[in-house]
Amino acid sequence: VIVDLVRNNMVDAIVSTGAIIVDQDFFEALGFKHYQGDIFMDDDVLRRLAIDRIYDTYIDEDQLRVCDATCGEIADSLEPRPYSSREFIREMGRYLTTNLKKDPSGSDPDSVVLAAFEKEVPIFCPAFSDCSAGFGLIHHQFQNPDRHLSIDSAKDFLELTRIKIASKQSGLFMIGGGVPKNFAQDTVVAGDYLGFDVGMHKYAVQITVADVRDGALSGSTLKEANSWGKVDQGAEQMVYAEATIALPLIAGYAYHKGGWKNRKARSFAKLLDESMKKPLAEERRELASAG
Repeated sequence: VIVDLVRNNMVDAIVSTGAIIVDQDFFEALGFKHYQGDIFMDDDVLRRLAIDRIYDTYIDEDQLRVCDATCGEIADSLEPRPYSSREFIREMGRYLTTNLKKDPSGSDPDSVVLAAFEKEVPIFCPAFSDCSAGFGLIHHQFQNPDRHLSIDSAKDFLELTRIKIASKQSGLFMIGGGVPKNFAQDTVVAGDYLGFDVGMHKYAVQITVADVRDGALSGSTLKEANSWGKVDQGAEQMVYAEATIALPLIAGYAYHKGGWKNRKARSFAKLLDESMKKPLAEERRELASAG
């Protein structure tokens, strides 16, 4: 579903977890699979068989190690400097342009990382080391103590904030919660902190099964986000549903409404490559003259 949204110009930027982007998407793009498992299986037996369990899903630990190593090899091939997660994931997409593994039917697997690279849709993972790529990155740094790249989370935040600054209006479609949810919402506060009148996110939808009474971010309502100056009131909706049920229904409805057909691609990945070379003072002058 996410690949279809990217390919049909219905998504301008993605904020996600490393588990989704690397351990699931990139992992399968390398030719590996996730398997239906049994939640009642003896986990000690699974450990001895090098099978990792994610509730009722199994993955091969040895294959995951290949994914780790591949991320490390990509790091080894790059100029040693600080990278945002967006920049590194773009290089993962570039890697897939020549290394994508076909599925058993002979067709290319649907990869969000590859589709986003091709459509210049930036992907951010604010906790990027908390996934398969993290193991590859620490191996890269361990083997190259004096000359290695690093993932700069502040650069992530600045890049995503620049997208907010460059957008007259913005909206959020959130699947789940956690770090990606707050990271995307916080761009309003960050833009204001940098001296820009960016305005709150004009609309927002969150699909979640989290309970607001837990007091955690994943279950916090979008009305609560208004008190922080992050999300405007009037066009926000909490959808209490399981995401694999609700997401296809919502995405399918939006697709068949057809608003995407004449929508201009924002190509924010290209914008970020250009804007990160400019000081914010210059960017502020450009925005003032444009407004």
